[in-house]
Amino acid sequence: MQIHVYDTYVKAEDGHTMHFDVFTAVKDDQKAVEYAKQWLTSIGESNAVVTSRECSFCHSQSAPANVIDEITKNGFYIYKMEGC
Repeated sequence: MQIHVYDTYVKAEDGHTMHFDVFTAVKDDQKAVEYAKQWLTSIGESNAVVTSRECSFCHSQSAPANVIDEITKNGFYIYKMEGC
């Protein structure tokens, strides 16, 4: 499966920067932003500002089985990096 990676940087409520990638099966900028908001809400950061400015398409690549399973189940996968 080919996935699309959206590089995302948002400010958390306490002011620190959260850096994560949104992986999706469909290259759709607005969907990626929606998925980022959905995940942020699930971790208690519903007030974080996320637009296509904070969540932008980076590249496409193949994905390992666990990522594909998560995308098939939920529509997206969050790859946490800094500050998450």
